[in-house]
Amino acid sequence: MSTVRYFAAAAEAAGREQEPVEPASVGELRAALAERHGERLARVMERCSVLVNGVRSDNDAQVGAGDVVDVLPPFAGG
Repeated sequence: MSTVRYFAAAAEAAGREQEPVEPASVGELRAALAERHGERLARVMERCSVLVNGVRSDNDAQVGAGDVVDVLPPFAGG
């Protein structure tokens, strides 16, 4: 299993701060999480950066077992 951690608006839209997920590509995770949590999270995730183990990752990046995926919406300020 991997862990997805949600921050700020993403956590609010998902209704949780983290959850376990099966390893997949970032794009597959985005789609699965949007389906699992609904339209509100899908809209937020369109604007989010995704980091895998602290590295900004595109939709083709693979998420392996034990990886940590951070979903970061844009933040205001500095």
